[in-house]
Amino acid sequence: MTEAPKILLAHHLKTLKLPTFLREYEKVALQCAAEGLDHVQFLARLVEMELIDRERRMIERRIKAAKFPATKSLDSFDFKAIPKLNKMQVLELARCEWIDRHENVIALGPSGTGKTHVSLALGLAACQKGMSVAFTTAAALVNEMMEARDERRLLRLQKQLAAVKLLIIDELGFVPLSKTGAELLFELISQRYERGSTMITSNLPFDEWTSTFGTERLTGALLDRLTHHVNILEMNGESYRLAQSRARTAEPKTP
Repeated sequence: MTEAPKILLAHHLKTLKLPTFLREYEKVALQCAAEGLDHVQFLARLVEMELIDRERRMIERRIKAAKFPATKSLDSFDFKAIPKLNKMQVLELARCEWIDRHENVIALGPSGTGKTHVSLALGLAACQKGMSVAFTTAAALVNEMMEARDERRLLRLQKQLAAVKLLIIDELGFVPLSKTGAELLFELISQRYERGSTMITSNLPFDEWTSTFGTERLTGALLDRLTHHVNILEMNGESYRLAQSRARTAEPKTP
């Protein structure tokens, strides 16, 4: 191909936003010629490469938008360390059908039992299935909403959070919420009720949530919305992190 048509083709492919097509067409053309494939097979191969690459980029954008503190998958989770956790239930949740049904997930258990790991893994699975995800801690979420209220942009933030397919709120119960903070969180959960899925991790059993939200009335109303369509993950057991730390300590040191 002479230089002018190549420049024109490159321009058109950039305009059409086909970067993989542009990057790979010469190499694929040589491969197809060597294999005796016709122009339709050549184009089909290029289009497939473009689609695969586009899906990969979209997943990367969703993961970035989710603001995960780390990327975790279920492949690296040690289910044997938390025998009370129902592995089949978690694997079923990783299919993300519960998100399509606007159900919720609540993971309960003491600190270090892998609640955050499981929530990150389910969030990653949702991103891979084309769903929008947002990850935050309860304290950070409440602080963000209170700042937004003070700056008169709370409505916009609430709309953004209500529109996310899966909202993951980690570490509920670690810090007691102020009256205003508890009310803002309740309002957000109410806005998402039967419209989006929420996953919450907490170190407190339900009967102790009043210590976080301040009043039994507010706690009861919140639990009523959260548990209407809910999947509960029981993660009671010895600290997952503590067990890993002990295992490392017990390893013989190399001379």
